[in-house]
Amino acid sequence: MIKRTLYFSNPAYLSLKDKQLNIDLPHLKVLGKQESKKSVPIEDVGVIILDNQQITITHGCIAALLENNAAIITCNHTHHPTGMILPLDGHDTQSERFRHQVDASQPLKKQLWQQTVQAKILNQAAILFERGIPCDNMVYWARSVRSGDPDNYEGRAAAYYWKNVFPEKIKFFRGRAGDPPNNLLNYGYAILRAIVARGLVSSGLMPTLGIHHRNKYNAYCLADDIMEPYRPYVDKIVLGIIDRGENFLELGQNIKSQLLAIASVDVQFERGTSPLMVGLQYTTASLARCYEGTVRKINYPVLKNFDSKRVAIYKTPENSSLAAEKAPTYRKSNQDEGELPF
Repeated sequence: MIKRTLYFSNPAYLSLKDKQLNIDLPHLKVLGKQESKKSVPIEDVGVIILDNQQITITHGCIAALLENNAAIITCNHTHHPTGMILPLDGHDTQSERFRHQVDASQPLKKQLWQQTVQAKILNQAAILFERGIPCDNMVYWARSVRSGDPDNYEGRAAAYYWKNVFPEKIKFFRGRAGDPPNNLLNYGYAILRAIVARGLVSSGLMPTLGIHHRNKYNAYCLADDIMEPYRPYVDKIVLGIIDRGENFLELGQNIKSQLLAIASVDVQFERGTSPLMVGLQYTTASLARCYEGTVRKINYPVLKNFDSKRVAIYKTPENSSLAAEKAPTYRKSNQDEGELPF
């Protein structure tokens, strides 16, 4: 069952009663509205976002949410996520899974990162394909990623992707402190990060111990690793906001609502479609099995299956450092027949 994402942007008093999250909204009480008090089953909550400095939440409520594997996100005075609370024990065999995770060999981590980068680049390529932007170089790069990505195809693909994915009139440059729509991307990624961290804890894994990210100041290195192939789903929401001509210069209530819906967007796996929050459980569970040695592949979603399409052979410039900056050149193999499908 998909869990609910609850967002509070007004003063509120949150408490626990009879395994229900009791919600008291004083601003509605002042207006004389009967819906000033509501309740939600604790077990239905997956993520709760506290985006007002006048929200009070009881300790009993926090404990109940964490006991049910919910993630609690707090926002600062600028309305940006600034902290996250996760359960300490989210799985029955957590100690055993911790050991497998800690004991994971470097070759295994490099192989897992290879799969992660490949999935990310292919999903970025799918976004470009949907927008009619050439992407066969991206597919080629994805298929060229080696264990550990020593050639930094992730960086090459990111440079090409961000240079082309947004309309030319925006003159976009990706950076956390950059101009809009970076603000929308940052907010969406923060919500996604919380959902991923929750999924990792539910699968008995430590979000801190990454397979590639290893910044000593980062408490969610593994979440930052596993969220990479899911980022394009946030990008797709942001692109939709821009394409519809909505004001993306500020994070208004309507835009936040659209970004918060990331938890329920459909994601496609080999065996079917599921909401993103449910799909993430498939991904994190498969990662745990990779650590255990029972499977070899992380189960990531795909925005588009490129396997059935013939892809042009991308000719890498002699100076590979420019590969992501210049417009790519393509050549068809002599064995190719007809026009390329994209």
